[in-house]
Amino acid sequence: TCVNQAELLSRRICLAEAFLTADTILNTLQNISEGLVVYPKVIERHIRQELPFMATENIIVAMVKAGGNRQDCHEKIRVLSQQAAAVVKQEGGDNDLIERIQADAYFSPIHSQLEHLLDPSSFTGRAPQQVQRFLEEEVYPLLKPYESVMKVKAELCL
Repeated sequence: TCVNQAELLSRRICLAEAFLTADTILNTLQNISEGLVVYPKVIERHIRQELPFMATENIIVAMVKAGGNRQDCHEKIRVLSQQAAAVVKQEGGDNDLIERIQADAYFSPIHSQLEHLLDPSSFTGRAPQQVQRFLEEEVYPLLKPYESVMKVKAELCL
């Protein structure tokens, strides 16, 4: 069968443009990702702001183990959480949920456990070890043949 020459030309142009577009997208991605910076102190601040809310279920469980009523404890946590959230969202203040819990006599049976209940590592499980193992067993071996070209920096010209 005869193939239309105009169709072949159109395909050649589209394929070339598709590869150029993909190359531009990958160069842009490389340029952006090479400029990423991790600020551990900013991460710590975000954890301090969110961790008290994340730990509320653990606090309720600890209270129940200490003899507290789950429904009563849940209601007290709900009220204190809403008050702390209002400080954060409406006043721009820091999350003071833990201070509120420490000031409430109802939670006195677990005051000594709060530091342990708020340990960030208790919320991540084995994720750090799993990521390290994945990198060592899967990612690094795949990247090894490309080490020499990975040192090339992307230059984005706009």
